Parts: sequence; C-alpha cells; structure tokens
Amino acid sequence: MQQRCASSAKNLCRKTLQTRAPVRPMMGPPLCDIFINHRGIDTKRTIAGLLHDHLFRLGLRPFLDSMSMKPGDKLFGKIDPSIRRCKLGVAIFSPNYCDSYFCLHELALLMESKKRVIPIFCDVKPSQLRVVDFGTHSAEQLQRFGWALEEAKYAVGLTFDTLEGDWSGFLNTATDAVIKNLVELEAENSSKKTTYIVQDL
Repeated sequence: MQQRCASSAKNLCRKTLQTRAPVRPMMGPPLCDIFINHRGIDTKRTIAGLLHDHLFRLGLRPFLDSMSMKPGDKLFGKIDPSIRRCKLGVAIFSPNYCDSYFCLHELALLMESKKRVIPIFCDVKPSQLRVVDFGTHSAEQLQRFGWALEEAKYAVGLTFDTLEGDWSGFLNTATDAVIKNLVELEAENSSKKTTYIVQDL
C-alpha cells in the first residue's frame, strides 16, 4: 500500500507541477495542496504532525500552522488565504477540538469556500462533537460553526484510536485517501477546463 501511495503521489505531483504557474515571492501566501485543520494540544505532535511530514516527504504541499508559519506572521493573514487557495481540507477532530475558536473558524471557512474535506475522528465519535456556547461567541458565530460542524460530521471520514490503533497503517490509509481525493479534484478541474474550451469554440 505504501509503495502504491508513493507512486500515486509522485505521478500526481508530476502532473500538478507541470500546470502550476510560477509564484513570485511577494504575491502572498503560497498555494498549498492540503490544509490540515486540527486542535494543536490534541494532535499536533501526533496525527497532524505525522500526516504533514508524510505528505511533505511525498512531494505534496500540506499546510500545518506550526510548520508553515514563522514568528511574526499574523494568524488570519496567513491561514485564511491558505484555506481559500488550498485544494483539499483534512479536519482532524479530537476531544478538545470544539473548544477552539480557531479550529471552528477554519472549518467554517473550508466549508464556505466549498472545499472538499476529509474528516478524521481521532479518539472521538462524531456524535460527541458539538459547538458549546461559553458566552464568547456571538449567535451568528454559533450558527456558522454549528453548520460547518454538521456538514463535516456527515461526510465519509476515517476513525483512529491513538491507544490501540496501528499508526503506520493509519498514516498510509489517510495518505491514500488524500491522494485519491486530489486525483479526483484534478480530474474534475481538467474536465471543467475542457468544457469551457468547447463552449468557447
């Protein structure tokens, strides 16, 4: 499976690199292939960090705040454009996920931007995820976050138990899911471009 993932990723990267326009240094945040939405205290040193490294080594461009940002960067100034320009989102849900405004904001922006999102339920069940009003969110924010969470919870995703799960096997499965979705998105985009060309003719 790992060899198949690596081969698929290399073929995908070769194809996407051929179609990428050169990006000048001052044009803003670089494009990323995958935006990893996660709760740092739960998963940064485990699933989120390992998945980022796994995808990066395969030649893809994952965005993970601790790896893709430097001291001095403004959070929303770097994160929001990266979400809007990414190809795919991976939302890693964990026990403390819904306690974070940033997690919920990123998820909502992914959904509002109509990005395809792969949910990963890490040590938590979908039914356990809910937006709690601590008195810090406005009614509009609560509605926005709740809608995004429901959209993500009912998408087909992956589950993982960090205590009993097979880490290596899961990383390969998650990577395979990411690559398959990127391949599908590339095919859809190519089909749309072909349709536009035919219509123009």
